Amino acid sequence: MSLPALNPGPGDALLVVDVQRDFLPGGALAVPCGNAVLGPLRRAIALFAERGLPVIATRDWHPPDHCSFAAQGGPWPAHCIAETSGAEFAPGLRFPPGVEIVSKGVERTPDAYSGFDRTGLGPRLGALGVRRVIVGGLATDYCVRATVLDALALGFAVAVLTDAVRAVDVEAGDGERALQEMAERGARLEHAVGETP
Repeated sequence: MSLPALNPGPGDALLVVDVQRDFLPGGALAVPCGNAVLGPLRRAIALFAERGLPVIATRDWHPPDHCSFAAQGGPWPAHCIAETSGAEFAPGLRFPPGVEIVSKGVERTPDAYSGFDRTGLGPRLGALGVRRVIVGGLATDYCVRATVLDALALGFAVAVLTDAVRAVDVEAGDGERALQEMAERGARLEHAVGETP
């Protein structure tokens, strides 16, 4: 399998952010065109598995009264409640055996957008010898952005797979602004499949 713009090697890990049923079309907090990330992520996951490189998947894993929910005064509808179908990973991602699952937002408060927020992900990556994280998932302007900025702050090199992320775009252009911010902070923008058009 060849992904021309994505050529991971030793020291790289793939970080798949929050690709869960509730964030896909028909879900409780659907990201517009969220299904578009699935094909590129499947190819990236297969490539990392083929090369024996780490794959980590983050997920929202909320209690029913999580602080981000509208019923508790938060900005979002209830979503990704632990042990419900909405919190399941998207069908068909085909994670390899041994994929590391990182759960976030597991207590009522505080909220947690970043995969590094009180999860121990940084030390886990360090223990695996990871120097660069390659990131795709949902949503560009929230959990992907927060995860990428935290990874950079912790000293990891970061690449964002622009064809494997989609934005909520509460305000038009939020996703593009988030990509620009990540790039300005030092993340490299790449494509999982082919070159950027």
